Amino acid sequence: MLTTAFVPGSPCWLDLGAPDVPAAAAFYGAVLGWEYEPMGEGEDTEGGMFRKDGKVVAGLGKLTEPGARSAWMIYYTVADADATTRAVESAGGTVRVAPRSFGEQGRMAQYSDPLGGQFAVWQSGDIKGAELMDEPGSLSWTELYTTDAAAAKAFYGEVLGWRFGDMELPGDAGTYSLITPAGLPDERMHGGLMQLSAADLDVAGGRPYWHPVFAVADCDATVAEVTRRGGSVQMGPVDMEGVGRLAVCLDPSNADFVVLTPPAG
Repeated sequence: MLTTAFVPGSPCWLDLGAPDVPAAAAFYGAVLGWEYEPMGEGEDTEGGMFRKDGKVVAGLGKLTEPGARSAWMIYYTVADADATTRAVESAGGTVRVAPRSFGEQGRMAQYSDPLGGQFAVWQSGDIKGAELMDEPGSLSWTELYTTDAAAAKAFYGEVLGWRFGDMELPGDAGTYSLITPAGLPDERMHGGLMQLSAADLDVAGGRPYWHPVFAVADCDATVAEVTRRGGSVQMGPVDMEGVGRLAVCLDPSNADFVVLTPPAG
């Protein structure tokens, strides 16, 4: 369960790098009911914030990295971004963006794990992270598709202190590893990782990747809006016992995300 009571290792923020900021703002506004608040004046603004019911839920920025794909970047809370950076390097990861400060707001850094999965961290100051979690229209889960689950667990366990619990998926579909921050009960698990072949990771050119799961009130209605607004559906909607009804989607720029309606009650 995700909450805004952020602790080291828990997801706290996410933002989208998009080639067309206004188009992305319009798409997610229609699909997730978000209101877009640009930072700056005029049509040439490079990005801004998404709000749901007045609460900040995510960020949006112009995709500027040469050769990069449009994708969601997930941030995890850390106590010390510099210490985390040293841990990433020691564990075989790569520093994509060295720790940098945003005044009194906090510090961030971005990395790639040894297999290529990209993620980020946030050392909070005045700003802790998103103001809404695990409610319709907000982040409710994070998920890593990787080519080597054992290596990924070793890396993230060392860098972020996560503990893992494995469960077998129905129909011999493989093993899914549930992620919980160190020292917290299972009720605070916030994500999962699963091993797939590189051929199954075509969205990212065969490289492992993280994606967000957004809670929605009606999965089918949300999926209909995704396709109506120029996105596409990779899987679903489908019912998963104990999880809810979900669909794996792509926005018009092929950034991937999942929408999930939890089980009633």
